[in-house]
Amino acid sequence: MSATTTSVGEPEPLAPPRTPEPRGRRLLRRPIPAAVSALSGLLLFASFPPRPLWWLAPVGLALLAGVVKGRRARPAFGYGYLAGLGFLLPLLVWTGEEVGPVPWLALAAVEALFVAATASGIAVVSRLPYWPLWASAVWIAGEAARARFPFGGFPWGKIAFGQADGVFLPLAALGGTPVLGFAVALCGFALYELLARARSYRRTGELPRRAAALAALGVLVPVAAAVAARPLVDDSAEDGTATAAVIQGNVPRLGLGFNDQRRAVLDNHARRTVELADDVRSGTVPRPDFVVWPENSSDLDPYRNADAQQVIDEAVEAIGVPVSVGAVITPETGPLRNTQILWDPRRGPTDTYDKRRIQPFGEYIPMRSFVRVFSSDVDRVSRDFGPGKEPGVFDMAGTRVGLATCYEAAFDWAVRDAVTGGAQVISVPSNNATFGRSEMTYQQLGMDRVRAVEHGRTVLVPVTSGVSAVIMPDGEVVRQTKIFTADALVAEVPLRSSLTPATRMGTAPEWALVALAGGALAWSVALGVRARRRTSAESTVAGTD
Repeated sequence: MSATTTSVGEPEPLAPPRTPEPRGRRLLRRPIPAAVSALSGLLLFASFPPRPLWWLAPVGLALLAGVVKGRRARPAFGYGYLAGLGFLLPLLVWTGEEVGPVPWLALAAVEALFVAATASGIAVVSRLPYWPLWASAVWIAGEAARARFPFGGFPWGKIAFGQADGVFLPLAALGGTPVLGFAVALCGFALYELLARARSYRRTGELPRRAAALAALGVLVPVAAAVAARPLVDDSAEDGTATAAVIQGNVPRLGLGFNDQRRAVLDNHARRTVELADDVRSGTVPRPDFVVWPENSSDLDPYRNADAQQVIDEAVEAIGVPVSVGAVITPETGPLRNTQILWDPRRGPTDTYDKRRIQPFGEYIPMRSFVRVFSSDVDRVSRDFGPGKEPGVFDMAGTRVGLATCYEAAFDWAVRDAVTGGAQVISVPSNNATFGRSEMTYQQLGMDRVRAVEHGRTVLVPVTSGVSAVIMPDGEVVRQTKIFTADALVAEVPLRSSLTPATRMGTAPEWALVALAGGALAWSVALGVRARRRTSAESTVAGTD
């Protein structure tokens, strides 16, 4: 057996020219990278809830690395686009649940461009030493861009959100979703490098020991770091406990049409709250300290509809504790507001929180006249919602409950603002009825579990039609409803005020990884320019000889 070593401070030398394959064989091999690219995306999709197959994410990224490593940026972009479609088309199919395939296909097609650009970046840095490290930073940079552009970004599908059941989850408490996603990507890219080195050894009998050792470390270090971060995952009560109740009233029928029965939705949530009050009086369940209702539990503006206000008043008086009510506020002029209202059993509506990150093409329509050319469904949103400006933290019978409404849970800053604002518990009121029985509600539940660990807080998830849940600070779901079933979840939850490293650092880890990616790309480009100049000079010298 022979062994060789390569310098870790220099890029890999170019391989010697290979004997050209026969044209027929090349044609047969040409579809293989495309198929592998699409398969890599499908594996990324399969790693997301409701499947607990988190380990497929590193495998999918390893396959993508196998296709784009060493390629030029342009073909890597194409293969990356296929991977993006393989990932995002099935992941986001729920976006067309009630409005047809056009919005779904358009969204997936646009978001896949970010995956394609990321794949190009991975190809560019793949000739650098320690390339899995730089490639992982490039992956996070791609996710950072997708979370911000266009129209405020669309972070849905960040690799971290598929890791709620995975070994890497404790890293969310260390550095948030960027560090968690970086660890998954590093493990995947290093796995490919390790397998490539093993394959080369079987073929040639030569093993670059240092490169193989670094590849092995790229797999082992993220796992070891996650194990070391386990003490950061703590569900102990620091400020005592509170008994919380989560109401799922259900909707009268599936789909967008449920808004036509707004009073029925409100009545369902009020009725289930009154039933909970009856259960408390009978001793069946403990008396809650506070209650949370979902987003859109009252699509009737209680400030302008006396009958809606009366229904809510009666339900809140029956349970006798503060209730957070999700309502659509319809001022005389200006945009609508998606609002959570703190409803006191004695004083009525007091504090409010207006959803800050509203959903483009769902709660408001950008470029309405242009979009109407492709789908008249935009007119279903006849009046746009407007964003709120301030983070929301309700004082509910002495418990500080932070709010991140539905779509906001996908944005790192939106949840963090509530925690740094003093929240001891997080509530994520949501309305998933529009998306039927699709995987959307389970994807969002996985996201909420990651947020629980990231910030060390209990997360309450009241949803109109399911799945509603109570999630402990360690990410464990201790109470959960069935989908499209009226229910009330009552649980004693720990109150916590300490801040995890992820909460303290905020966006710093993400920007550090973006800077690392930028530096690696610049380094690779500089090396390429230097190599071309050297080749040009050598050609000139050879010509004069």
